[in-house]
Amino acid sequence: MKKRLIAALLCVAMVPRGFAQNLPELGDNASTDLSPLAEQRLGAQIMREIRWRDPAYLGDVEVEDYLNRLGDRLVAAGAGAGLPFQFFGVSDPTLNAFAMPGGNIGVHTGLILAAQSESELAGVLSHEIAHVTQRHIARMVGKQSQTGMLMLASLLVAVLAAKSSAQVTQAAIMTGQAAGLSSQLAYSRDFENEADRLGVQNLAAAGFDVRGMVSFFERLQKNARLYENNAPAYMRTHPLTGDRITEMEGRVAQMPYKQVPDSLDFSLVRAKLKVGAAATKEVIGEFEAAARAPHPALAAQYGLVRAYLSVRRLADADREMVEVRKRHETSAMVAGLEGDLRLAHGDPAGAAQVFREARGRFPQSRRLLYGELEALIDAGRPAEALTAVKAEVQTTPDSATLWELRARAEAALGKRLAQHRSLAELYTIRGNYAAAVEQLTFAQSAGDGDFFEQSAVDSRLREVRVLLAEQLREMRSQR
Repeated sequence: MKKRLIAALLCVAMVPRGFAQNLPELGDNASTDLSPLAEQRLGAQIMREIRWRDPAYLGDVEVEDYLNRLGDRLVAAGAGAGLPFQFFGVSDPTLNAFAMPGGNIGVHTGLILAAQSESELAGVLSHEIAHVTQRHIARMVGKQSQTGMLMLASLLVAVLAAKSSAQVTQAAIMTGQAAGLSSQLAYSRDFENEADRLGVQNLAAAGFDVRGMVSFFERLQKNARLYENNAPAYMRTHPLTGDRITEMEGRVAQMPYKQVPDSLDFSLVRAKLKVGAAATKEVIGEFEAAARAPHPALAAQYGLVRAYLSVRRLADADREMVEVRKRHETSAMVAGLEGDLRLAHGDPAGAAQVFREARGRFPQSRRLLYGELEALIDAGRPAEALTAVKAEVQTTPDSATLWELRARAEAALGKRLAQHRSLAELYTIRGNYAAAVEQLTFAQSAGDGDFFEQSAVDSRLREVRVLLAEQLREMRSQR
């Protein structure tokens, strides 16, 4: 993770011992593990930092939804069924994936692009899921309870730092509170072997090619010599040995061969990540060559449209989109690309129609939902957007994006009290309680709400002030 997050967590690691009372309880004295409740709370705290304060967090709902569909398929097939998992992307070219407390699993974009098959990517996720279901992180952290809660924070700093920068990791270790931590940066051999064994079993149970997991680790091992002392981040936190590879090969050899085709969305996600925010000439050239092949893959054509769109070559994008439509492939990502093209042409009403029709086929797609709401607002139809977003907020009240879109629709309709109240919910989700209190104070003085709306604002303001007071007490204890 980037230095901003590491710096914030280092502050946690270096606070006085009195801070321990503000960290999650480890559980009863007889247990050396981090309790499940404490693990969930700790994971939620870290995810809040990553999601709202780390610029490396990949805020792309299409990629995140894909990772969660893939991850949920693996979780449902194994011991993790019923446990809360959350998969997210990190914008980083290095090969890495990591599990954190509470079932939060991050995947670097570099690893997604490096995977040569969906089964390879699924193999990495399956390995990380096993670390969570076997409570390896909780057991590593829980052991530190005997030497105080400060070691808990220090360990988390080191684990997060090890994901990206050896220099930042060393800085974490050099702090007085993190002394002697270097041996805890990586999973133990027993933990890795257990995650390998269960990961392979889970991969097979979910219907993937188990050889994908072996092939990925073999490629990492073969390429390790090219990195010399700067090994891939994944190898630093997951020690890879010849014995591990041999054991995995032995397990896989006893399982029936199963060739599994990649899903369309796996190819489309990789194409989208390769394009990035603005495609380079080299990337455009690669997609052009692939799309001009005798039998081009849809992902090549999709990637070319997105590449042209990213650099505003709209006429070229329109021409290539015609070829994409001819494929008649069903994918929410293809429909989303069609909507993006309409928006680029300044046709938000047309885009809203595209998104709405596609949502009928893909009702679970957040990308299509957000696209329709935004297009309706841009098309001068905020009342329609507000009606739709209110219904969605009822079922997904913790979505910051929905509250932001709701605030935009309310602002366009001149609903000042409602707008400030929605912004307050947005800031509350982000953990910025001071800004939430400010917005609720604005709502109180807006003067355009009825008695019931005003009462709701007053009640919510009291609740958020309690949260702010707790946050301020915790900050004071860290000084």
